[in-house]
Amino acid sequence: MDEGGVGPDPRLLEKFGRRFTAGEVLFREGEAGQEAFLLQEGRVRLLKKVRTVERSLMVLKPGDLFGESALVTGAMRSSTAIALTDGVALALAEGTFRALLQNNAAIAARVLQQLVRRLRDLEDQIEFMMIRDTQSKVVSALLKLCAGRSSNGIPVSPMDLSSRVGLDIDTVKRTVQQLRDGDYIRIHDEKLDIPDVEALKKLYALLGVKDELKGEPAPS
Repeated sequence: MDEGGVGPDPRLLEKFGRRFTAGEVLFREGEAGQEAFLLQEGRVRLLKKVRTVERSLMVLKPGDLFGESALVTGAMRSSTAIALTDGVALALAEGTFRALLQNNAAIAARVLQQLVRRLRDLEDQIEFMMIRDTQSKVVSALLKLCAGRSSNGIPVSPMDLSSRVGLDIDTVKRTVQQLRDGDYIRIHDEKLDIPDVEALKKLYALLGVKDELKGEPAPS
């Protein structure tokens, strides 16, 4: 059973399963493609070239759909997919993918949830782009990640945060350390824990005020 609650069908794996090994490139940005992938086991990272630098978009887990843009006629791969671990994915051509959605309600629901989540993530990224202060970007991302959670432990890595807020990983690491020094966050078992969400919200508001003051023209 995968983490999203959709177990792999042995018949689908036998017919459409594609196994991969850690470090393998499943597809590259700019290539033509006719298949979408539904990850069943392992982890895959999506990268996108921004000018001359490849930046991490996200780390995929079992149950995640990726490469679906290739199902649009004439479309090229919009990112590069690299396996972080050994694993297996369903490689689905357009007709097969459409039939799978029609005949498997659980997978169809999962795909719909992912598309909604990606739209929300895109809105968040636009918001982060409009925030000038580096620390504010990271704090805003942390507040969004912990919203609606029953606990304040967030399983997120510096690389994940870097992808979300559009900052390089070294900048994110420095900012996380500053927040840790101020006891706004704690790190346990590779999770970020926010001991006092209200305190972090107050910090975010204060950073916003400081950013606005910086943007005001100097008095003549």
